[in-house]
Amino acid sequence: MTRPRRALLPAAALVALLAGCAAPTERTPEAKPAPGFPYTVTNCGVTTTYQAPPKRAVTMNQHVTEVMLALGLEKSLVGTAYLDDAILPAYKKAYDTVPVLAKEYPSKEALLAANPDFVYGGYASAFDAKDGRGRDDLKRSGIDTRLNAEYCPSGSTSLDDLYREVRETGGTFGVPDRAETWIRGARTTVAATEKRLKGITPVSVFVYDSGDKTAFTAGGKGIGNELITRAGGRNVFADLDKTFGDATWEQVLDRRPDVIVIYDYGTTTVAQKKKRLLDDPALKDVPAIRNRRFAVLPLSDTVLGVRVPAAVDKLAAQLHPAAR
Repeated sequence: MTRPRRALLPAAALVALLAGCAAPTERTPEAKPAPGFPYTVTNCGVTTTYQAPPKRAVTMNQHVTEVMLALGLEKSLVGTAYLDDAILPAYKKAYDTVPVLAKEYPSKEALLAANPDFVYGGYASAFDAKDGRGRDDLKRSGIDTRLNAEYCPSGSTSLDDLYREVRETGGTFGVPDRAETWIRGARTTVAATEKRLKGITPVSVFVYDSGDKTAFTAGGKGIGNELITRAGGRNVFADLDKTFGDATWEQVLDRRPDVIVIYDYGTTTVAQKKKRLLDDPALKDVPAIRNRRFAVLPLSDTVLGVRVPAAVDKLAAQLHPAAR
């Protein structure tokens, strides 16, 4: 049996038919943004919109490094710099995977050599324009930045600022759930200390950071002031309108602190700082000196970072040992 023969189409009709049957032009699908992005945040007056999480971050100063490590972001770090004391044991293994760019602040050249897309500074000095690391300078190099909120030009720093610091860092790196988990744990720690101290009478506290001719101390604007308050103390230099600042020894004598809190860091030991205070005849009538009442905190416990909730409890135990 022969198959029926199909009539031949005119050439023009055949071209039209083939054109109509051609496969549709393929379009490259647009990349979907990561969940939670674009993400816009304003930090110390600088507004940045992130289309995706930074991939090559550098941290400068220990407390912001520990914020990143607490959020499990060590794989996002291509460099770090400037420790004040030992990294918390819980973060040591992760920290050791991150290249150390410099013992203190890296030069601009060393920083740029790491090819970062994000730089996170703990103190205002991290973004020193004189050294070429100003936030504007880095932005011109295509690098986004964040400064720890304790050094924003605003009012006094509180625990709410700490929670916002962690929340905004988590949002920037696309891990908001990790941030909220940390915040819930921090609130629980602080609440437990508050419950234990209920009804206690605050003791007056002078912070001795460093200094010889003058006393470099914690003022009323930093998180250190709230740490003291929540630990059952009263900062005798809460009226100093700075995070840290100088006071005279005459002022220390006049304000008669019950306890001296020594910040432990650097090359001057706690024992050396105690000796300087105890050997000063001008301070012999200060109650804390007369009674040898000292408390000690590592510097990294006392700045806006993930150590603060536990540091409140640590200081409370030294100010009010009977309340344990």
